[in-house]
Amino acid sequence: MKRILSGIKPSGDLNIGGYSGALQQYVAMQHEYENFFFVPDLHAVTVPQDPLELYHRSKEIAAFYVAAGVDPAKSAIFLQSQVSAHAELGWLMETQVHFGELSRMTQFKDKSDGKDAVSSALFTYPALMAADILLYQATHVPVGEDQKQHVELTRDLATRFNNRFGETFTVPEPIIQDLGCRIMSLDDPSKKMSKSNPNKNSYVLLLDEPDTIRKKLSRAVTDSEMSVRYDPENKPAVSNLLEIYSIFSEEPISVIEKRYEGQGYGGFKKDLAEAVISKLEPIQRNFREIIDSEELVRILKDGAERASAVANETLLKAKKAMGFLTF
Repeated sequence: MKRILSGIKPSGDLNIGGYSGALQQYVAMQHEYENFFFVPDLHAVTVPQDPLELYHRSKEIAAFYVAAGVDPAKSAIFLQSQVSAHAELGWLMETQVHFGELSRMTQFKDKSDGKDAVSSALFTYPALMAADILLYQATHVPVGEDQKQHVELTRDLATRFNNRFGETFTVPEPIIQDLGCRIMSLDDPSKKMSKSNPNKNSYVLLLDEPDTIRKKLSRAVTDSEMSVRYDPENKPAVSNLLEIYSIFSEEPISVIEKRYEGQGYGGFKKDLAEAVISKLEPIQRNFREIIDSEELVRILKDGAERASAVANETLLKAKKAMGFLTF
């Protein structure tokens, strides 16, 4: 059966890009694949984290999985740090990856740029990311375009390991969705939507109140043409809003374009806000119900047990292949 491994790092409040680029996919994929959806909290600490914030954000990411519609009965939902095989296979993958391969990772270059000191884990974490994927013999990995390089490295490491030590790992394929994989800032369509932007009107958070969403989207930049038309090269701001509208209304962009033909941006922005609010309201309601519940703890414990059963089997196979004594 086809198998998915994916997760959202608990390093900040989720914006609507987290829904379009991940949560929406997870809900759809649970009917086609065997799924392992984890909270990669070990990856979060490659940069300094406040312990209390990490604790709460890790719970929140798991709660959003369930609130968005991921069924714990169909998909294992768990914390990376609760399955020790991740860290152990991560070390074994470090012995297989080359320094030059890690030094070419654009994520490291971006996150270390201009800093006097960075954690060595920030440099080596692609090896842990490879271990995350390979532990579950994942056949497919849904990622954004900015993470495709890491999946390619994972494929190289799986092939290298298999050639050196015998067939051990499945070589995974990346899944990159065409629409909504990269939601851009509302104030600058050349930059990805991010809470790190000092302009609070540049992003919409999953837990924003309806009036806040309306205000932020009404202030989103457009252009002087006053034409609701999808043209990413010449109309990046409007095209970004059309992608958001399509994702949250579940309508094709062509239908939305036709609806607002010759109408300008006012009504378009108002209806866009209502589409986003309509999709987020039940997610917010479900989130509030589960975030501090015993049910979430039960789901994470059960998910960790199911994940560990698969991960430990793969880890044992890899250790035997490398020549480690196992008992």
